[in-house]
Amino acid sequence: MKVMVGGTFDPLHDGHKRLIARSFELAGIRGSVTIGLTTDLFVLRKNHPVRPFSERRASLEDFITKCQFPASWSIEPLNDRFGSALDAEFDALVVSEETLPIAREINRIRHEKGRQKVDIHQITCVLADDGHWISSTRIYRGEIDIHGRLLG
Repeated sequence: MKVMVGGTFDPLHDGHKRLIARSFELAGIRGSVTIGLTTDLFVLRKNHPVRPFSERRASLEDFITKCQFPASWSIEPLNDRFGSALDAEFDALVVSEETLPIAREINRIRHEKGRQKVDIHQITCVLADDGHWISSTRIYRGEIDIHGRLLG
């Protein structure tokens, strides 16, 4: 199965790791995973600092390599919310609760373009110790660490 997933992945936290792991699980041994990684220009809209693309890419590559997922994979620059998902031939899109609306919009646009819709697989967000989602914003604010443990 050909699977796509996308994000900024900074810092790479337990929620991101669940999202990526689920993508590889769906792809299976003979499948492939395409990871769209937001470009430095695209992340300017974020409300917190973001490390450069090259550093975020290296973190992703390190995580994937250490996990030894059997599917093939690639990382491509994501210049907007959709990337190549509007036109690429693939089977499934893996998203979080937070990004589900973007996946639905991708399928709507694909349908309008006469492209086949893709399956949407939503993971549940990983909760921090306080019961709220782990998020990069919360990590940058110093509320939690990358595992959702409360700080301070």
